[in-house]
Amino acid sequence: MDDAVRYLKPDVVAQLANMELRARLVVEGFLTGLHKSPYHGFSVEFTEHRPYMPGDEIKHIDWKAFAKTDRYYIKQFEEETNLKTYLIVDASGSMGFGSEGRLTKSRYASYVAAALAYLMIQQRDAVGLTIYDETVRVSLWPRATPSYLRSILAELEGLQTGNKTGTAASLNAVAERIKRRGLVVVISDLFDDPEKVMTALKHFRSRGNEVIVMQVLDPLERSFAFEGEAVFRDMETNEELMTQPYHIRKAYQQTMREFLEGYRHKCRDNNIDHVLLDTATPFDKALFEYLKKRRRVL
Repeated sequence: MDDAVRYLKPDVVAQLANMELRARLVVEGFLTGLHKSPYHGFSVEFTEHRPYMPGDEIKHIDWKAFAKTDRYYIKQFEEETNLKTYLIVDASGSMGFGSEGRLTKSRYASYVAAALAYLMIQQRDAVGLTIYDETVRVSLWPRATPSYLRSILAELEGLQTGNKTGTAASLNAVAERIKRRGLVVVISDLFDDPEKVMTALKHFRSRGNEVIVMQVLDPLERSFAFEGEAVFRDMETNEELMTQPYHIRKAYQQTMREFLEGYRHKCRDNNIDHVLLDTATPFDKALFEYLKKRRRVL
């Protein structure tokens, strides 16, 4: 495996020293792998310029770029960024779950958010970060400067899971505050009332925002492949239940399929992208889905 591409694997990234290094190496690994299947032919352009348009001030023309290309380009400034993206990360108690040998959902979500933020800043896009549990805990509104990226990564580095889930209420609160339309990326297990969550997601859409939902689960939450007698504890209420998993496995799997399919169909019906991830999924899936959406939006 290429040294860069291996940093798309969650277990490898988890061994790195800090969030900035994780984000950088994930993005570098992603860009290295873009020419390989299934991304053949997909390209990413990073630019500090945009074409000159009538009405632009001549003093902002980049004459060095003109000398190389024989075309007029305007230097891009922060307020002229292509896209504003709002990263919204779930830090409620249920996100603290991780089966043996795997990242917790919250750690995985923080790495995805960090890599997305790093990639967005490299593209001169503005990015912000919201972290919530029952209510909004962190709110950094989008900016496009490298120094701001450090603030975002510091919040993600220190992310700790907390209280009960308040996904619907928190998303509605963020939607009310967004004044300039952009791209909203929600990273959550969506363990909340699906009807209320969908109402909140539609709130973003009603205000003109594009939305991607990245639903993060642990592999065992999908398979329920627990062995022997087990005690299950609700990570938000601490209630416990002792059972033989095989007795309820089929019923659980059916309920989980219906839960996931419900979100997938409702998101599709409301022009919301739904991306299902688990904590073993390489990070390139999340980054590629974001880039596909960005290409459609711009």
